[in-house]
Amino acid sequence: MESAKQLLNYISKHVNLTEKEELVLLSKVNHRKYLKGQYLVQQGDVCKYTSFVISGCTKMFYMDNEGQEHIAMFSIKDWWSSDLGSFITQTPADYNIQCIENTEVFQFPHHTQEELFKEIPKLERFFRIILEKALVASQKRIIRNFSLTAKERYLNFKNLYPTIEQRVPQYMIASYLGITKEFLSKIKSKLILEQ
Repeated sequence: MESAKQLLNYISKHVNLTEKEELVLLSKVNHRKYLKGQYLVQQGDVCKYTSFVISGCTKMFYMDNEGQEHIAMFSIKDWWSSDLGSFITQTPADYNIQCIENTEVFQFPHHTQEELFKEIPKLERFFRIILEKALVASQKRIIRNFSLTAKERYLNFKNLYPTIEQRVPQYMIASYLGITKEFLSKIKSKLILEQ
């Protein structure tokens, strides 16, 4: 299966699994396809899986009391999508994760994770590396939000994630940047004039 190969190739960038370990891993993960608009997890539910994106695109967002969406993250091919706080502690999720496109994932169930770590100790190292990268990215994002202007945040977003802008609506990018879509339009117009 091509999608399984993609997952194993990704893992092999961090740890080397034997053929037997690969088979054990694939027997304990779920392969799922979601339609555009479907949720991987909803705010208030417990996040039972951490998902590796094979194809498609998801958004992770918090919905405030006024019904306003605050997008924290997008996930595309070879990225992870999960409410980590909920997944790790098995408590209600703070975030929703919704598919922006038809999305294919491999899901690592929380209830099999400890078994996997015992059977394939290398996976514990693999997930530590992934979590460290996620933490670093999150901390860098917090600093950018505090220290950069909206224009600088937008340019940084374009630079870091060049393929996402063509795939998601402008209002979602504006939400991710913490600005209105009208303000994002003004920034983009000014940038065109500056060229």
